[in-house]
Amino acid sequence: MKQRTRIFAHGFALIGTVALLAGLSGCAQKAAQTTDDADEQQVFIGDDIAIAQTQYGKVQGYILKGTYTFAGIPYGATTAGKNRFMPPQKPESWEGIRPAVFWGTSAPQNMANKYPNTYSTFADHWNYYNVGEDCLNLNVWTQGLDKKARPVLVWFHGGGFSSGNSIEQDGYMGANISKYGDIVAVSVNHRLNSFGFTDLSGVDPKFADSGNVGVLDLVASLQWVHENIANFGGDPNNVTVIGQSGGGSKVCTIVAMPETKGLVHKGVALSGSSTSATPQEASAELGKFILKEAGLKPSEVSKLQEMPWEEYYALANRASRAYNEQAAATGRRGGFSPVADGTHVPKGNFFASKDAPSAHVPMIFCTTTSEQAISRTNAELEKMDKAQAIAFLTQRMGRDATAAYEAYAKAFPTEKPVKLVNMIVSPRTRVIQAIDDKYQQGAPVYLAWFDWEPPLFDARMRAFHCIDICFWLHNTDLMLTHTGGGKRPRALSDKMSDALLSFMRTGDPNCASIPEWPAYTPEQGATMIWNDECKVQNDPDREARKALVN
Repeated sequence: MKQRTRIFAHGFALIGTVALLAGLSGCAQKAAQTTDDADEQQVFIGDDIAIAQTQYGKVQGYILKGTYTFAGIPYGATTAGKNRFMPPQKPESWEGIRPAVFWGTSAPQNMANKYPNTYSTFADHWNYYNVGEDCLNLNVWTQGLDKKARPVLVWFHGGGFSSGNSIEQDGYMGANISKYGDIVAVSVNHRLNSFGFTDLSGVDPKFADSGNVGVLDLVASLQWVHENIANFGGDPNNVTVIGQSGGGSKVCTIVAMPETKGLVHKGVALSGSSTSATPQEASAELGKFILKEAGLKPSEVSKLQEMPWEEYYALANRASRAYNEQAAATGRRGGFSPVADGTHVPKGNFFASKDAPSAHVPMIFCTTTSEQAISRTNAELEKMDKAQAIAFLTQRMGRDATAAYEAYAKAFPTEKPVKLVNMIVSPRTRVIQAIDDKYQQGAPVYLAWFDWEPPLFDARMRAFHCIDICFWLHNTDLMLTHTGGGKRPRALSDKMSDALLSFMRTGDPNCASIPEWPAYTPEQGATMIWNDECKVQNDPDREARKALVN
């Protein structure tokens, strides 16, 4: 049964699309040619502007500064009710033209104190609107609704597997990289936390896939891209997935899933990686614990689908805390993240097999030098000396950190103690392990380290977690509270965007605007250092990292 949508948007009756399907009208042609001249009209929306066909029906977006923008396009049905804990279902088709002019609903998550009046809110100013279970939607930015077959970039947001959305930071926006590189950019919302990863497989075989529906949503979004992106001027046979933090882990997980063979051709993992998933023994036990916490019998598991999402979310989190307290003695902890079920997500190391689909996917891995930037809003920490740094690290690491500090001080003798602390507590060691594993599969891999520091907060922000996103996506003049804006960050962004675009097109990031960037090998450890002056160094902290594992 087709779903009818109201065929209007912001007062415009959406009729007469024949002209668009045959070719842009004069107004739309003018819109598509719009420059950034502030004296010219910037936004175009109307009867025959930015109408695209999907397999479920037509959608209408708008043109902003020459870029076609479509927001909140459904790639799946609502995940509420009977669809909760189930693999994503196809959305219902619609008649007429569906407005796609504003961001879709974000997945259920904790919204309490999302906008505290703090420096962090100033720096990141999160973008959140509706939150709910009808959250399987995506956004598309493109330079033309034609048959040009542009490379496609699909963004997976951060926030671990528990929070976030497709437009959470301004730096996520795809318009600028789309225009700069003449590509199609896509960003995706999907189920998170207990809605995406409650494993009820041990309770009822009906829910065999429930522990992985959050990543099966991502697979469904990639299937949508494969089937529809040509209508947005994209090439379904050249798709690069990219994500940061939790999004980097999503990239690693997605390329390892057998369902993505032919849907993903390259991957970029920023400040986050995964080489394995939660053992199903632990996730299934947590699922049983949730049922027990709810006071339900296995035959009553469907009642979990009937709860309001807020009630189930609170129940699942309460059960998870109780389960972890009880399981602490065994060392087995439970949470909500992808499950190594051996069907959708591999058991063991994602990159162990040279026959896996991921073996043929080239990848870039990148971290920043000061992921936690501990002194960003605490000027006193900027003054720490060696003894204070070692004391701080000892508390964080749970053991004497003297050897680690001295190893990093030797490798980076010009850096202040506070920055050495930042480097030591970064996830770079885990990322090196991930790239070493991925290298063994045979496809080219490339490693980078972002070290550019903004002039904000008296230069204490350093190269913090998330800062590099807007450089890759050509948004340094949009994410001003991360970069300060202007010529200096823009110059580096040009280079990083050029490298990303080259990688998307060829599987090799080398291009005219950067020094030669050799593919990574464990022996050499070639690492592109992103800064005002970009350079390649061979594993600059190799000796220092050894002190972290001793």
